[in-house]
Amino acid sequence: MLRIALLLGLLSVNLSAQAADSETYNRANFQVEAAREIANDLLMTSLSVEIQDKQPARVAQQLNAALNDALKKASAFGAVKASSGSQNTYPVYGKNNQVEAWRGHGEIRLESRDFKAAGELIMQLQTTMQLGGVHFTVAPDTRALAENALITDAIKAFHMRADAIRAAVGAKSYKTVHFSINSAGMPMYGTKMASRSADAAIPAPEFAAGDSRLTVQINGTIEMQ
Repeated sequence: MLRIALLLGLLSVNLSAQAADSETYNRANFQVEAAREIANDLLMTSLSVEIQDKQPARVAQQLNAALNDALKKASAFGAVKASSGSQNTYPVYGKNNQVEAWRGHGEIRLESRDFKAAGELIMQLQTTMQLGGVHFTVAPDTRALAENALITDAIKAFHMRADAIRAAVGAKSYKTVHFSINSAGMPMYGTKMASRSADAAIPAPEFAAGDSRLTVQINGTIEMQ
């Protein structure tokens, strides 16, 4: 009797599973996207300094002095956020693989929404430091606001596409089975910088920040009814 009951139980489970599988028909998977170009409003860059001396202690002393002086100058610019970057000291080898000097490298990083203030600070620091790459992007809070608006647009597009599919197959209605939201950004920026000459004062760099293209994609599955 117990064996019969177990067999009936297994049969019931299998039938339920088959019934569930039979209900997953008339489904469509598709993707929609909403996009817009947003002006880059955040500048990020780094400036570095290199010191070489036969004594590592003097390298460390001069390197720390240069970086501390740079951070002190940056502190006068309230609109620019400055932070310490990488710093290291390594040997310089000469003949017979002997250490003949020590070289130190250090950097500071700058972030700012005020491009004019950043340019003025960069101008001051370039008298003793080397400018690295300048990168422009959309600030996190600006990106969040833009993505929220894009999510609304993408959801509207999702429902429009779903209704078009429903109408095409002649269904009366549809239900959303699943959807996921993904966002991405592609920077499109340009930089115009004044060149440095040996016999002239360093002018403040001029920047053209450009735009970034933000996108929100929705991948979803609907079931026609």
